[in-house]
This record gives sequence, C-alpha cells and structure tokens, in this order.
Amino acid sequence: MPAPLQPPWLTSRRIGIHTSTSGGPQTAAERAYRLGCNTFQIFSSSPRQWKPYDLGRTQCSEMTALRTKYDLRPLVIHSNYLINLAGGNADFHAKSIVAFRGELERAQALCAEYVVLHPGSFRGSSREQGLARVSAAIAEAARGLDLAGSGLTVLIENTAGSEHSLGGSFEHVAEILERLRGLLPVAACIDTCHIHVAGYNIVSQAGLADTLTQLDATVGLAHVRVWHCNDAKAARGSRLDRHQHIGEGMIGLEPFRRLLNDPRLAQAAFIAETPIDNPGDDRRNVEALKKLVAEDKSISFEGELGKRPPNTMDKNRKPA
Repeated sequence: MPAPLQPPWLTSRRIGIHTSTSGGPQTAAERAYRLGCNTFQIFSSSPRQWKPYDLGRTQCSEMTALRTKYDLRPLVIHSNYLINLAGGNADFHAKSIVAFRGELERAQALCAEYVVLHPGSFRGSSREQGLARVSAAIAEAARGLDLAGSGLTVLIENTAGSEHSLGGSFEHVAEILERLRGLLPVAACIDTCHIHVAGYNIVSQAGLADTLTQLDATVGLAHVRVWHCNDAKAARGSRLDRHQHIGEGMIGLEPFRRLLNDPRLAQAAFIAETPIDNPGDDRRNVEALKKLVAEDKSISFEGELGKRPPNTMDKNRKPA
C-alpha cells in the first residue's frame, strides 16, 4: 500500500490485525500503520518451520523506531504453530521448549509486549497431565530470562476445543495462569471464533453477557490483554476453527460492537486474524472493527506522529 497522505483515523480502542513480515519483521510496523492500525500482531519466525529466524540488530532498532513514530502498541508475537508444550512425546516436547524459548528471546529483542501461545494437545496422556506439563514447560522455557524487566508477558490463548486440545474452556486457561503466577508475567488472549466454536454463546446480547461473566469468574476480564477478533465460518459448538471476515460469519457484527464498547475491556488490544481472500481484505476488516466503536469523534494526530496532544479531538472527523 502507498503511504497515506495524512495519518489514518483512529478510535479510542487499540485495533489492529496480524501483519505480514515479508522483508523482515520491521516492515510489519510500516504495513500496520498504512492499514490504519494502532496495534498489530506478527510471527517472529516462520510459523510452520522449526528453523528459527535470526534477527538483526538493525531490524530490531528499526521496528522500535517505527512503533514509536506511529504509536503502535502493543506489539503481539504469535508463537510457532508447531510448538506443543503439553504433549507426551519426550523428543517433541523438548524441541517445543527450545522453540518457545526462541520465541521469547526474539520477542524481547523486538521489544514486544506480548507472546501468544496455544496451550497444545495432551494426546497420549490425561487433560490434567497436559495442563501440568504445559505450565512446567513454559516456566522452563522462560528460565533465566528477565521477562518482567523487558516488559514481556506470555498470553495463554483459548482454543476451539478440538479433541485432546487444551484451552477449549476458560477453566483450562485459568488453571495454566494460576500455575504460572509468581514465576513469570502471564495473562490471557481470548479469540472470539474459538469461544463460539467451543460452545459458548456470544451471539445474543444475553449470551455474551453470560459468557463474559464466566470469563471474569475464571480468567478475570482484567487479565485478558488481547482479543483476537475473528468471525466464524462454523456453527457454535462445532469445534471447527475457521476464521471469517468481521460481520460475515456466524457471529455477526453486533457481538464485536458490544466487546469493543464494553468499558471493562477498554485497556485490551483488539486484533483481527481474518483471511485475505481478495486484495484489501485486511484493511477492510480493520476498518470494520474501528467503525463499531461507539464514539462521535475519532482521534486525529497533529504534529509528530505517535504523540497524542491534549484537546485535539475533532468532533467532525468521519471515517475514510
């Protein structure tokens, strides 16, 4: 995309999308800005290969400079899909611990705020053994790393709840967090598609209210730092993790409007992981989320990008 002639319109919520790192991770920051984001998520290496990506010092410094320039925060790193810290296979488990430590080290180098991790599969053991194993493995991978000092937090993501997978219930996420508290900074990432296909009702107003009550009683809404905003292609309770464009799936627009405007969630980042079926789909999904924020005014930056001067909100500014 060409550079915009003026800074993109923004809302009071942190809204972004998973962004390509083609050309190096630092390029994602420029892409996120041009897509109209003020937060974003990336892979720090190939998500489907064990071989890690070696970050250069200039890449990290360029990423930091662009994030400061464009006020892009938080930066979220999504872990490699191959990692399974709950599995019973000793060799694969050891390989996963090494891979996750690499994710943490790259996240620190990029000055990211969060690393998102799927809890994994307990195939070959029990669910309780899997929960204990993934918690211990996260702690082992982080041993000796000053995550708190670098401002990095591990986020446990809920899952679609397919057979043998952990994270299909809020209780799974809460148990992992409880096991790790005091050992390293931990919180949660909640995916709307995963909630829906795992069987929770977020489509109706009453259903979403009840689901958030359950989430608050287990994980705690204050501990949900990132929301993955994805509509769903599959029916509620199907356990099929198929993401759809915002407002075009089985969830619909209104649940996203309610989430984005819930004052209890105001400090969270809302990041889409929607498909790109046609050019511009990423921008359209970001715009769709931003337009749901119930404000009669949007933030426009004056002067240096990334600065938010007091009393500069333009009541007449409309979405592009």
